Amino acid sequence: MAKLRSRSFWSHLSDAFLFFAAAFLALVLVWSFWSYFTPTPNFLPTFTHPSSNSKNNPVESGFGVNLKSDPKDPTFYDDPEMSYSIEKPVKDWDGKRKEWLKHHPSFAAGARERIVLVTGSQPKPCKNPAGDHLLLRLFKNKVDYCRIHGCDVFYNNLLLHPKMKSFWAKFPIVKAAMLAHPEAEWIWWVDSDALFTDMEFKLPLERYKNHNLVVNGWPELIYNKRSWTSLNAGVFLVRNCQWSMDLISTWSNMGPISEDYEKWGQIQRSMFKDKLFPESDDQSALIYLLYKEKEKYYDHIYLEKEFYFQGYWVDLIGVYDNTTEGYLQMERKVARLRRRHAEKVSEQYAAFREEFLKETGKWKRPFITHFTGCEPCSGNHNQKYDGETCWKGMVKALNFADNQILRNYGFLHSDLLDSSTVTEVPFDYPNPTDGEGLS
Repeated sequence: MAKLRSRSFWSHLSDAFLFFAAAFLALVLVWSFWSYFTPTPNFLPTFTHPSSNSKNNPVESGFGVNLKSDPKDPTFYDDPEMSYSIEKPVKDWDGKRKEWLKHHPSFAAGARERIVLVTGSQPKPCKNPAGDHLLLRLFKNKVDYCRIHGCDVFYNNLLLHPKMKSFWAKFPIVKAAMLAHPEAEWIWWVDSDALFTDMEFKLPLERYKNHNLVVNGWPELIYNKRSWTSLNAGVFLVRNCQWSMDLISTWSNMGPISEDYEKWGQIQRSMFKDKLFPESDDQSALIYLLYKEKEKYYDHIYLEKEFYFQGYWVDLIGVYDNTTEGYLQMERKVARLRRRHAEKVSEQYAAFREEFLKETGKWKRPFITHFTGCEPCSGNHNQKYDGETCWKGMVKALNFADNQILRNYGFLHSDLLDSSTVTEVPFDYPNPTDGEGLS
């Protein structure tokens, strides 16, 4: 009987084991299927070990570049003799930039098209009551343009050299920007009173591949007329290289830091008969270098005249209305051009629009409108026109440009002379059937 009880006990134990084993297996299968279809969320923060932030395994940030890594390898920044001052020249800048990029390889890709836009204004509040507001809007315009086209912006409101004021103030800033941004191939100076009025247009950098400086100018006016207005130095694109460092040094030394500053003014006045004032200025200085040292400079400087690299506002302010209507006509005919889209892909639509603009060049928006002769901060202006004309012109230009931005956000200024007007943009605007503008 004992043996029977013993066999019964083990028999029951075996049955129990099989039951629990089967139950456990079933539970595992159910859990597996549940985990497959419903992944378990991870509520714990993810930490990256510092050793993973190496050259071989960079953590990307920004536009595909590693903003978190600066290797210990010495660069020109570690040289105590290197100076940002406009009065101290920089040597072997090409080699120094190349060495820095070697230690920061994530910046190498796309470096040849990387641009830093530099602009600025005076250190103190404006005398003109509307001046600070206008400067804010002029700066916003530049930020809007760079957001669409992926260029960085540096805004300076200090004199980096006490003697370099007015139009000479830009040179210490440009040199400092070149040193601060070895990752950028181009530094783009744009005067505070200049604004983008074609927010879609992108600089044709391929055109400038064999040049180091781009300005709006006309060779015939330099060499045949010797005119002070043969180019405009308020907007220029300069390559971040040793040639440019040397040019800026030479160019600046015709300014207030030179012991011969007054003499340079006399030389310029005698050469350019249409120059209106006796002081040496940056524009006359560059024309002088091009005229006197053509072999040294001409082949390296691109005088852009195929589009409004910068255009005189008096000539352009009256074309905005017709230009707007021309673009609307184009969009009524082409559905793809009026399609709503994310702001980040605006360049694609700009490229598509170019195909149609080639056929109707008269509608082309001016790229940059420059309010030369209007001084929004001081309130002074050229005596050829009254101040009211300047300020109304700026407001119209700013709203004309702003409409190109606002449309991506679903709104437009309905009146270019009234910044407070705003109208929601209807779907499929402009409607191809009504032929009417936005009211």
